[in-house]
Amino acid sequence: MDVGFLKPLFDRPGPWACVYLDTSRATEDAPTRRRLRERFVAGQLTAQGADPRTREAVVSTLAGQRAATASAGRALFASDGEVVLDLPLAASPGDVVTSWSPLPRVAPLASLRGEWPSCLVAYVDRTGADLELRDEGGARPVCRATGRAPRGRGHRSVPADRYEWHYRNRVENGWEHTADLVAEELVRQWPDSGAPLLVLAGDPRERRAVRDRLPEPLRDRAVEARHGSRAPGAARDLLEAEIDHARADHARAHLEAVLDLFRAGRGRPGGHAATGHDGTAPSGAAEGVPAVVEAVRSHQAATLLLGQAGGDMRHEVWIGPGADQVAVQRAQVRALGVRAPEPARADDALMRSAAVADTEVLLVPEGLAGPAGGLGAVLRWHGQG
Repeated sequence: MDVGFLKPLFDRPGPWACVYLDTSRATEDAPTRRRLRERFVAGQLTAQGADPRTREAVVSTLAGQRAATASAGRALFASDGEVVLDLPLAASPGDVVTSWSPLPRVAPLASLRGEWPSCLVAYVDRTGADLELRDEGGARPVCRATGRAPRGRGHRSVPADRYEWHYRNRVENGWEHTADLVAEELVRQWPDSGAPLLVLAGDPRERRAVRDRLPEPLRDRAVEARHGSRAPGAARDLLEAEIDHARADHARAHLEAVLDLFRAGRGRPGGHAATGHDGTAPSGAAEGVPAVVEAVRSHQAATLLLGQAGGDMRHEVWIGPGADQVAVQRAQVRALGVRAPEPARADDALMRSAAVADTEVLLVPEGLAGPAGGLGAVLRWHGQG
C-alpha cells in the first residue's frame, strides 16, 4: 500500500482525534442510529481528553453526511478543530472506534483501506486510445492518443479486386501507425503515472497490436481485458470486474514476492540480515521492534511489513515531532534533539515514518508466514538512503 496520501496528517502537530466507523448498514432507523452514534463519538472523545473544538469538528462532519454511503466504513482524522482527512474504507471496522493520541491512529488502515494498486487503463480502438489512471482517488482521464481514422471506400473507379487491395492496405497502414502512436503515448505516460499495472481494453486485434509494440518492461506489466469498449455508453460492468481482478492478482503476487525477499534476507530474529564479505547485500530484512525502528528511521526500509497478529505493533516507542524522531528508548529520542519525547504505538509511529519517506507498507494476512511479532521490513541496498 502506498501511504503517501497520509502525508497531510503529519504536516501538523497533534494530538489527534481519530474515528473508525461502519457505514455499510442502511435500515429504517438509520437517522436514529446516526444520532446515537454521533452522541457516542462525542462522549468517547470527551472522556479521552479531546478538546471541544476538535470534538465538535468530528461530530459536525458525521452529522453533515445523513445519506448512507457506498463504502463499508469511514475513518476521520481531526486536529486543532479541523477534520484533516475523511477516508472511505473497503472493509468495515465492525462498529465505532475512537482514539485521542499524540499521533493519528493510522495503522488500522492497512487492513481496512484495502490493497488496490494503481493502474493505467487504455481503452483502445482503430482510431486511438483513451488513457485513464485509477488510484486511491478514483478514476480520472489522463490523455487521448489519436491516429488517422480509416477513410471510407467512396466511388470505385478501378476494378473491384484492385480497389479492395489498395483499401485494405491503406487501412492496415493507418492502423499500424495508430498502434505505434498509442504505444508511444503509453511509454510517455507510464513513468509519471506511478502505476505498477497497465490494463489494455478494447478491440482484441487492436489491443494486442499495441501490447506487441510496447518495450519489454512495460509489456510485462500489461494485462489484456477481454471486455470493454471505447465507444460512448458502452457497458463496463464486466470490464470493471476484470480490472478489479487484475489489481487484486497484482497485489497478491507483489506481496508474495516481497515476503520471499523478507524470508531470504532475514537474519537472526530481531536483527538485520547478515551482509556479504564486502559489507553489501542485494537485499536484507529487519524483524522486531528495535531493528525495524532503526531501519525505518535511517531510511533503509524499502517495505514495512505489518502482521495481523503479534504484539510488536502495540509495543510502546518514543517519538518527537519529526517523522524520523522515533526510538525504542526515551533517551534515544532525546539524543535526536527532542526535549519532550512522547509515547506512541510502534505501528502508528512507523506508519508515520513510512508515509513521509515514501516507504511502501504491506499487510501480511493471517496464515502467511511473515515477521515474528508482526513487525518486519525489507531493506534497501546497503548504502542507499
